[in-house]
Amino acid sequence: MSQAFDSITGSKRSLHTQVAREIARGILSGKIPQGSILPGEIVLCEQFGVSRTALREAVKLLTSKGLLESKPKVGTKVITRAYWNFLDPQLIEWMDGLADTDQFCQQFLGLRRAIEPEACALAAIHATAEQRIQLSETFQEMVAVSQLEPFDQNRWLDVDTRFHSLIFNATGNDFYLPFGNILTTMFINFIAHSSEEGSTCINEHREIYDAIMAGNADKARIASANHLIESKHRLD
Repeated sequence: MSQAFDSITGSKRSLHTQVAREIARGILSGKIPQGSILPGEIVLCEQFGVSRTALREAVKLLTSKGLLESKPKVGTKVITRAYWNFLDPQLIEWMDGLADTDQFCQQFLGLRRAIEPEACALAAIHATAEQRIQLSETFQEMVAVSQLEPFDQNRWLDVDTRFHSLIFNATGNDFYLPFGNILTTMFINFIAHSSEEGSTCINEHREIYDAIMAGNADKARIASANHLIESKHRLD
């Protein structure tokens, strides 16, 4: 592997996390090929300017995310893409700026279409009184932010992310909770792209909100699917 790394001494982040980030971005970008063997510890420690302890912690972190595998007499190998944990929030963060925005949004929208309509349906049935109050307060804030002149994209990113995260938390199904956290991480880039020209899809959000508050699972499912159409998010 010919990839060379810069020293990270002096980084404000923990050294092993910064080392892991740099190696991960090399792998995710394709600069470090799948199936390749990383240089030895001495070489990497010299390139990064860190101790063996920091390097080993970084490798351990990347191994837990499915990017690396260490074997005696073989070394540390980059695992094939099929095993990478793309739903890991930290891995998603490290991917920032590496993937084509349209491709990222298309793939993320595909994931949302697979799980979010059902999450909305479940929320319509299982949301507690407290969760409905939170959802109501959040939606009212969405309406207010959508009407601001000029449009405040940062505030919209925050409130739109909270709205969808609340829905996953209100499903009454623990297996949906991690998706709420994952979506929160992914949503930032997706919503930034979707709302770049001031688009908020507030009417579609209102349909989802009204259906959940009315306890109508079928309407909530349909409203969510309607919201997740490519053309409504600046995608072809």
